[in-house]
Amino acid sequence: MGFMQRLVMMVIGTSLLGVTRRSMGWEQHSYGEALTKSILFFEGQRSGKLPPTQRMSWRKDSALQDGSQLDQSLFHPSHQVDLVGGYYDAGDNIKFNFPMAFSTTMLAWSVIEFGKFMGPDLKHALDAIRWATDYFIKATSVPGYVFAQVGDPKFDHNCWERPEDMDQPRIAYAVSKNYPGSEVSAEIAAALAASSIVYRKYHLGYSARLLQRARMVFDFADKYRGSYNDSLGPRVCPFYCDFSGYQDELVWGATWLFRATKLPYYGNYIDQNIHNVKNFGEFGWDSKDAGINVLVSKLLINSTSSKPFIANADKFVCAVLPESPSVSVSYSRGGLLFKSGGSNLQHATAISFLFLVYAGYLHKANREIPCGSDVFASSERLRELARSQVDYILGSNPLKMSYMVGYGQKFPERIHHRASSLPSLDHNPSHVDCKEGSNYFGSQNPNPNLLVGAVVGGPDINDSYQDSRADFVHSEPTTYINAPLVGVLAYFNAHPS
Repeated sequence: MGFMQRLVMMVIGTSLLGVTRRSMGWEQHSYGEALTKSILFFEGQRSGKLPPTQRMSWRKDSALQDGSQLDQSLFHPSHQVDLVGGYYDAGDNIKFNFPMAFSTTMLAWSVIEFGKFMGPDLKHALDAIRWATDYFIKATSVPGYVFAQVGDPKFDHNCWERPEDMDQPRIAYAVSKNYPGSEVSAEIAAALAASSIVYRKYHLGYSARLLQRARMVFDFADKYRGSYNDSLGPRVCPFYCDFSGYQDELVWGATWLFRATKLPYYGNYIDQNIHNVKNFGEFGWDSKDAGINVLVSKLLINSTSSKPFIANADKFVCAVLPESPSVSVSYSRGGLLFKSGGSNLQHATAISFLFLVYAGYLHKANREIPCGSDVFASSERLRELARSQVDYILGSNPLKMSYMVGYGQKFPERIHHRASSLPSLDHNPSHVDCKEGSNYFGSQNPNPNLLVGAVVGGPDINDSYQDSRADFVHSEPTTYINAPLVGVLAYFNAHPS
């Protein structure tokens, strides 16, 4: 039975018998304050000409010539493209479009699911999405090409320099039919499609433009299949190599396009390619597998034939719950979820987001998930685990420390972030070149500019945290840590208990 046929709805009579847990007794957090700050963070990551509404005022215009230097193996040297805008991914000054697109998709999904709980912060969330989508329209404006990156990471990572002062090469790299990059192209298509759903309520013309471009970019990603690991090589590796392959991004992109268009073509595409999505327990900028299953499950939650989506979404939940016999993640003694790889809080925020979304679907269907002979996961249990992760991040942990900059009385002060760690142009208008910033990197002083709302990589498995710029695995913030957290904080702001 095909994907479209499975959308026939039926009533499930399963009673909600889920396992419940007592409150852990942690202090109440100001989720509304954290929500405001989590969105404000994106203003600190902006590249390009900053608008008059810019609230993080210590940041200034940067990278205003992006697109003027193109990879000459692809373009004639005199060719130029406007690639001004977008976001720096983390504490560096490179625009990596693959993780930027994922962050945009997650911001859009946050608004789709939880925008009604954002109050006055909704406007700022919409601005954060549009800052990225305006850039992605530029990055996909040359027929036959999708720009994947701006800046040479080897030059950039050899400098400690404000984005406003950058003097290293800002070469722009693209994928094409001869040098394909299906993962970055399909993720951009997903971001544009998801954002088109968001803007349908606020700007119909812009929504239509995003959706049209999403369809075009997805067709490009699917027609010219291949990984940008091979096409761009050391420009993207080892920084944002696609370790999981591009098949998940193709299905992810098709899933968002199906949700945005309801066209049978995309439903059939998912049916024909879902067998390529096998890592049901993974979700993040590199692997979209669990996200695909949860997203599709919204459409199939009461279907008589929902394989493999709901089954795999259920497996994902059981692989995360600590009491499940099939748990495959680790937890610190303080209760923080851990998976392999750096910037661990990206896993805590992304998985918490999926848990909240899936909990809503489970609640509407009045069903729970069997994780073993005597373990059942209810929607309440999923929300409880998500809240435990958010509360840990905000300060309910052994160190009593918030891992969000500017939230609480104790938070990271020496984050691995160039712009935050060097004096702003307001305080030092003189140019600081590539190596001059090294003194600020090695300083034991707190960063002079507060990157409010930034969530760092987080503590280690022993709940320890060294507040050190050099320890970038733990002290560097990223857009893809914050993006899913925006939706989670919006939910708990409206449901604090």
